[in-house]
Amino acid sequence: MDPAAGRTRLQGARLNALVTRTAEAGSGDAREQIRARALQIGFDAIGFAPAALHQDARQRLLAFVEAGFHGDMDWLAARTDERSHPQALWSDARTVIVLALSYAPSHDPLGNLPHRDRATISAYAGNRDYHDLMKGKLKHLAQFMVSRLGCKVKVFVDTAPVMEKPVGQQSGLGWQGKHTNLVSRELGSWFFLGEVFTDLELPPDEPETDHCGSCTRCQRACPTSAFTGPYQLNATRCISYLTIEHKGPIPRELRHLMGNRIYGCDDCLAVCPWNKFAQPTTHQAFIRRDDLAGPRLADLARLDDPAFRSKFSGSPIKRIGRDRFVRNVLIAIGNSADPTLLAAAQALCADPNLVVAEAASWACEQLAPLAHSSA
Repeated sequence: MDPAAGRTRLQGARLNALVTRTAEAGSGDAREQIRARALQIGFDAIGFAPAALHQDARQRLLAFVEAGFHGDMDWLAARTDERSHPQALWSDARTVIVLALSYAPSHDPLGNLPHRDRATISAYAGNRDYHDLMKGKLKHLAQFMVSRLGCKVKVFVDTAPVMEKPVGQQSGLGWQGKHTNLVSRELGSWFFLGEVFTDLELPPDEPETDHCGSCTRCQRACPTSAFTGPYQLNATRCISYLTIEHKGPIPRELRHLMGNRIYGCDDCLAVCPWNKFAQPTTHQAFIRRDDLAGPRLADLARLDDPAFRSKFSGSPIKRIGRDRFVRNVLIAIGNSADPTLLAAAQALCADPNLVVAEAASWACEQLAPLAHSSA
């Protein structure tokens, strides 16, 4: 049987059961109406949490910022009150409805790592920007709630100061694993989160408990040793941070550890045993584009700004801009041990962007000796 078809039938059966339960419960059961509608819209999971966070979530955030682990992400330090207190973000909030969309890949997210002349791109960035799909579905659900239940709502994706992973755990969707990401027993680690805040007082779901046990695979898999301990991440060493959030030159001591990862890093997620329960996503917008399945580094290095914007239109990759992207590509070229890529690096040594030019010079330093020895 086709796994996708089987999953679709399973989701349909679950949805029909929820619709039946809603009808039996009557129009007054707001939770069941919202849950059934969310699944109809296409969300993969939903949970309900009170609009409050435990004090330990705030303490972990403050400790993270005070240690400087947030690096260039000043927005994490700027609004700690709103992040750690949902009602500080919106005083009318009484319930947070947490929604999940799966982007679980059908391919091996680490499969391109041995192919050093090609790029490895994080599974979540292989197609459309998830913000667009998530926000549209959240607004659809919010409109349903307003029209059917007469409530007030606000919707948030991860661009707002919401500590969505602690809220997600309180809603029962999953638990924060030792890699600090949310883990679901059904969806694994491959899912996006969005929230609907509402002034409705809705019964919360039971918070999810930790199921990591003694497993340390994610800690051991990190290429740059970014974890300072279980459940603790120094983002300034994380490849996802370095390739996406960090604007300046990548620290030299970390470059060789990055391999050919040019946008994000999936290593800690990919090794999580809970992902064996995750079925490949059925959302077409998250299925990897053919041209991003191991693109050649030489081709990516040639992208000027217009070509970069055209290639990554509608992609989350577009938001980092051409210069940061090509910087990442040059680090991968320097790590390739492929002397045929030396010309691609040399062509960028005089790039107008100083960060790009420096990365190109570094890549030339790595490849020139190999080119000379093979001449």
